[in-house]
Amino acid sequence: MTQTAEKPTPVSLSIEGMTCASCVARVEKALRKVPSVTDASVNLATNRATINVAGNDNAVPALVEAIKGAGYKATPIEAGHNHHGHHHHDEDIRVLTRDVIIAAVLTIPVFLFEMSVHFVPRFHEWVMSYMSHQTMLLLSFVPTTLVLFGPGLRFFKIGIPALLKGAPEMNSLVALGTLAAYGYSLVVTFAPQVLPHGAHFAYYEAAAVIVTLILVGRLLEARAKGEAGAAIQRLAGQQAKSARVLRDGKPVETPLEAVAVGDLILVRPGEKVAVDGEIVEGASHVDESMISGEPIPVAKAVGDAVVGGTINKEGAFTFRATKVGADTMLAQIIRLVEEAQGGKLPIQTLVDKITGWFVPVVIVIALATFAAWLVFGPSPALSFALVNAVAVLIIACPCAMGLATPTSIMVGTGRAAELGVLFRKGEALQQLRGVDVVAFDKTGTLTQGKPALTDVLPAEGFAEDELLALIAAAEAASEHPLAHAIVSAAEARGLTLAKVMSFAATPGKGITADVAGRRVLVGSARFLEEQGIDAAPLAAAAEALGASGKSPVHAAVDGKAAAVLAIADTVKPTARAAVAALHRRGLRVALVSGDNRRAVEAIARELGIDEVLAEVLPADKAAAVKGLRQGGRTVAFVGDGINDAPALAEADVGIAMGTGTDAAIDSADVILVGGDPMKAVTAIELSRATLTNIKENLVWAFGYNVLLIPVAAGVFFPAFGLTLSPMLAAGAMALSSVFVVANALRLRAITVKE
Repeated sequence: MTQTAEKPTPVSLSIEGMTCASCVARVEKALRKVPSVTDASVNLATNRATINVAGNDNAVPALVEAIKGAGYKATPIEAGHNHHGHHHHDEDIRVLTRDVIIAAVLTIPVFLFEMSVHFVPRFHEWVMSYMSHQTMLLLSFVPTTLVLFGPGLRFFKIGIPALLKGAPEMNSLVALGTLAAYGYSLVVTFAPQVLPHGAHFAYYEAAAVIVTLILVGRLLEARAKGEAGAAIQRLAGQQAKSARVLRDGKPVETPLEAVAVGDLILVRPGEKVAVDGEIVEGASHVDESMISGEPIPVAKAVGDAVVGGTINKEGAFTFRATKVGADTMLAQIIRLVEEAQGGKLPIQTLVDKITGWFVPVVIVIALATFAAWLVFGPSPALSFALVNAVAVLIIACPCAMGLATPTSIMVGTGRAAELGVLFRKGEALQQLRGVDVVAFDKTGTLTQGKPALTDVLPAEGFAEDELLALIAAAEAASEHPLAHAIVSAAEARGLTLAKVMSFAATPGKGITADVAGRRVLVGSARFLEEQGIDAAPLAAAAEALGASGKSPVHAAVDGKAAAVLAIADTVKPTARAAVAALHRRGLRVALVSGDNRRAVEAIARELGIDEVLAEVLPADKAAAVKGLRQGGRTVAFVGDGINDAPALAEADVGIAMGTGTDAAIDSADVILVGGDPMKAVTAIELSRATLTNIKENLVWAFGYNVLLIPVAAGVFFPAFGLTLSPMLAAGAMALSSVFVVANALRLRAITVKE
């Protein structure tokens, strides 16, 4: 008997201490060495690792130990527990703020003192008249030492062990650069006799300023990363803290975690809906913008579903809890967004390959720079060699590279969630950008999914509203879906339905009823003719309605043909706008449906759809999608029914309506909260904007290093006398990361226009 391979168990860990792309590569490498680990992905923006582990053994202790061995701290994230975008940023900001203040207080006097001595002759003369050169060096040595081995100790604790293990990263570059400047200054201070004449320059201020500026950059970066995760924080903040549960008929304030499925919960005006449920009493309008992105409150009545975290605007109602805790829609949305934010796009693979060898190459360049200046540089060659080598080490820190992709993903998917679009897989964010064709299912996706009365064409001598009231009264006793459509239309017009005195149904043909003293027949043309009523006067109108994809229904009153009514599955209000918006974005739109060709083509004509595949059996929908891919086209399929699951799985990107079945949603890469087809346009727009943002970040991150490493190395010194101070290098390096995160934050302002 063939044994089925067990599905790997996903494990999530929160990691502290990572600062750059090299840290990510190092942690991933350590995790993949752990036995039973099949895959590991680490995200710098969220400080989170997602590991797939084969078998049922508890591998968490081994994973935590592997990360500790790599120089970082890991904490397990329990299943069902959301960090809500926190990721230690609040703690980082507090610690970094304290350390920046300490470093700045100690560094500023050293910097000002050193600059004044060098650039203000009178101040230099005044200082020299009061203290020796050795005293001046000691005055810089003490605060610089406190900066390096106080706030700056973090760089050495991680960077030096990484360097000794042959896996240098960003902290290693900072440690090497600052220790080189500091060590050289120590020699100048305490053993000047070992240095050649003219090389007695101390660089205490450079070492202190480098540490301070990089800490300032990290603080700004931590603040920006906290803002990048604000979407999830806002979603999490929507959760109610308690619920007014009915106990023995009386409302009792109950903590949210104590609410159980089946509890009856009272919601008053202005209160939050605590958990997901179904209204059993009362009516109101509920603000569901936090899950759908739609600002207009939704009318709710008995039998309607309500979602935890939404806000009751007016009226009171009682609902029965159907989902609580981690099963609520809000909890699932947060979980989906966190998973998407923690994923990696295919474009990240290239970045990982480059950063894998980037730091070692930088160290080689720094050594080559030192050697070249030492051999060919002007006097004092040793000082020039040291300064330029340190500048190379500092300017090349790959922080911006590591943040370029994950930060954009984090902000983009968070903004998508706010607009009602959930990316179940991070890869879909990149794949959706390259889509050529968007194929829609018809029923429930572009249409309402239920029959509605669209036309009432009365014969001469009959008033439309009076006639509709009679027909609806007759149909009120019928269970047929078309009957419900007629009754609903009459109720929507505010018509009063008279009492039915007698009722008879002929299966497959029609009904006969006595309403307010009048004989009413409703059914097919053949049914009327069998009852001796001439339906010919309405034949042309019925044929025209049928040609447009609608179902004609004939009615007769007191033995005379009275009207032909049209029943159809009406298109959603935004369907036409969605198709037009996709066309404006250069995409083709297809309609795939199992309905008869006439009805499908009528909908396609109404909406301006390019390609039609009608009468497609559920089992053949996947093949239909495969056919749309011919010619190398990339296809996204949008559906909502269980019969759409194969097509959603077959498509390059499957997009499921959040109002659809669980099977459809589970097969999809993207979920649209609610049933608005315009959200498919939103998903594509967000995908394009996010990928553009990622490319901008990568161009900056790599271009910054490519352009400034040669400047720091002194390549332009012979021709232009141009070099880069280590202090300026530290400032530029810190600002590069801030630029990348700030650029990603622009995605928070995205709005999608029709």
